[in-house]
Amino acid sequence: MTGPCAPTTLPAALYRADPDQWQKERAGIFGRSWLYLAHESQLAAHRQYVAETLAGYPVVVVRDDQGTLRGFHNVCRHRAGPLTDDGVGTCPGQFVCKYHGWVYTLDGRLRTARDFGPSADFDPRDYGLLPIRVEVWRGLVFVCLAADVAPLADWVAPLERRLQGRDWSQLRLVTVRQHTMACNWKTYVENYLEGYHVPLVHAALDAEIDSARYTVTMDDRVAIHEAPLRAPNPIYDGLWAWMWPTLGVNVYGVGLMIERMSPTGPGGVRLDYIYLMPPGVEVSDETMALSDVVTAEDVRIVEAVQRNLDAGVYATGRLSPRHETAVAAFQQFVRDAVV
Repeated sequence: MTGPCAPTTLPAALYRADPDQWQKERAGIFGRSWLYLAHESQLAAHRQYVAETLAGYPVVVVRDDQGTLRGFHNVCRHRAGPLTDDGVGTCPGQFVCKYHGWVYTLDGRLRTARDFGPSADFDPRDYGLLPIRVEVWRGLVFVCLAADVAPLADWVAPLERRLQGRDWSQLRLVTVRQHTMACNWKTYVENYLEGYHVPLVHAALDAEIDSARYTVTMDDRVAIHEAPLRAPNPIYDGLWAWMWPTLGVNVYGVGLMIERMSPTGPGGVRLDYIYLMPPGVEVSDETMALSDVVTAEDVRIVEAVQRNLDAGVYATGRLSPRHETAVAAFQQFVRDAVV
C-alpha cells in the first residue's frame, strides 16, 4: 500500500491515574504554557482579582491601584496558606493570608508578618509573593509560570492571522457552564482534536455539518477545525480552534465561547464553557441545548475510552493519516515535553 504512514499512539500507560506521570505533565506542560485565566471584564476595576487552580497550580491575578495586572502563586510564603479562595472578588488594597494573617502589598511585597516575634535572621524582603507572568490578548487574560517561555503573542499568532480584524473590544462575560468527566485530560483533548468520531457519536452535529469533509489543520501549536455546513447555521458558522495544551476558542457570529479543559488530576477533567458576548446579546437557548447534547455525548465516549485504557488489555494503536493528524501532533508535543 502507498500513502502516508499511520503513526503509533502514545502508550496507554500514559493515560492512567499515575501520580508520578501527572507531576511530570504539570511541570513539563502546564508549568511551561500560557494558560487562560479570565476575561478582562472580570478585572475591570482596581483591586479586583481572579483566583483559580490551573492543573494543580493555585494562582491569583489582581489589578493594582495603578491599573496594572499582577499575577502571583496564591501561596503565602509562611506556611503555604491561601491568600484568597478561588473565584472573583475585590481585595482591600492588600492580600491577607487566610491561615496566619501575613499581609502582602499588591505588588507582592511582604508588608507584615503578623505577630511573628523577633528574629535576627528573618528579612521580610526575602519573603514576597512568588510572581507569575500575565499577558492579555484581545481581552483574554493568560498566565504563565515559566520565565523563559515565548511571549503570548507568539502562541496566539495562528489565531490572530485568521481573525481578519474582528473586534472583540466590547465583549463581556455573560455565562459560564461547567461539566466534569472521569478521564485523563489527554483522552479528552484527543477527542476534541478529530472529527473522525462525529458520525458515530454526535448525531445532531452530524446533521449540521458535512463530517466527510471535516478537516483539522495544525498551524504551529494551534489546530484549526473546518467542516462545511449542510445549511446556514450561526451556531456552527465561525472559527473553531484549539491551542496547546488545553484551550478551545470558538468564534460564532458576534461573540465567542472559550472552552477551558482543566485537568483536576491524572483522572479527572473540568470543562469550563465561558461565553463572551457584546452588550445586549445573550447566548440563545438553542446554542445552550445543542452544546449540552454534544458535551454529554463526548463525556460518555471519553469515559468509556478511559475505562478501556485503564483495563490493561490495550497498549498502543495507530492514528489515521486522513483524520487524526492533529492527534498525532498533540501526542508528539506530549512526547517532547515529558516522555
